[in-house]
Amino acid sequence: MKKLIIIITAGMLLGSCVSKKQFAELQTNYTSLQGQYQQAKEELASKTATIKSLEERLAEAKANNESLRSQYEQLQKSLNMSIAQNTEGNINISKLVDEINASNKFIKQLVEAKDKSDSLNMVLTNNLTRSLSKEELSEVDVQVLKGVVYISLADNMLYQSGSYKINSRAAETLSKIAKIINDYRDYEVLIEGNTDNVPISRENIRNNWDLAALRASSVVQELQNTYGVDPKRMTAGSRGEYNPIADNDTPLGRQRNRRTQIIITPKLDEFLDLIDQAPADE
Repeated sequence: MKKLIIIITAGMLLGSCVSKKQFAELQTNYTSLQGQYQQAKEELASKTATIKSLEERLAEAKANNESLRSQYEQLQKSLNMSIAQNTEGNINISKLVDEINASNKFIKQLVEAKDKSDSLNMVLTNNLTRSLSKEELSEVDVQVLKGVVYISLADNMLYQSGSYKINSRAAETLSKIAKIINDYRDYEVLIEGNTDNVPISRENIRNNWDLAALRASSVVQELQNTYGVDPKRMTAGSRGEYNPIADNDTPLGRQRNRRTQIIITPKLDEFLDLIDQAPADE
């Protein structure tokens, strides 16, 4: 911000003694710094949202832990009461211990299932991000939130400008994503189109709902027809302009909102089998 003030002040003091070329360069630098400042603000807002999500997950984990602690205390109270009553011959301690052991075993299985779920999703994310180039990573965002993998692709990576047709740039990235999807055949895949809030006026496309749906459908068909992904596993959906992740008042914000998300969702009842079938790291 200090740099911006210096440039403006210099322009005011030296406006009468610098050449037009130098003045134009100062204006260009000022405009560039304004763009960098706006981008930094948006990136900070995005990181803040990510931190909030992590805090919510931590709070949820703490609540679950507290619930398990409460269950344990109740079981311990029941055991203590049973021991006291056993002196009078009113309870079968052996049966109660069996019930407690069964309950503890069930809780342990739940914890193990969750740990394996997180591990499997981490393998999936690492396999994908490791295969992407630096250029692709600048246009592809991969996140794991509450057991679901979200792959967000910029519209200029996938489609021809203002269209729902897949462009040539998308082939290599989609082939890598398709390989991950095909490796994990028991996952469901939702392709979700998103747009900015700028109205569209094209033949056979009524609004942004239509555009987002057509784009999602194009990705589904590309994954099916070119890369052999089972269509029974995939769903094409649209959220139009109504799920923004940035401010539509700026060009950069609108660019971030124009995206397609590939949402990969595991079936919870198959976690134990899937973790054993996870492909080895290449």
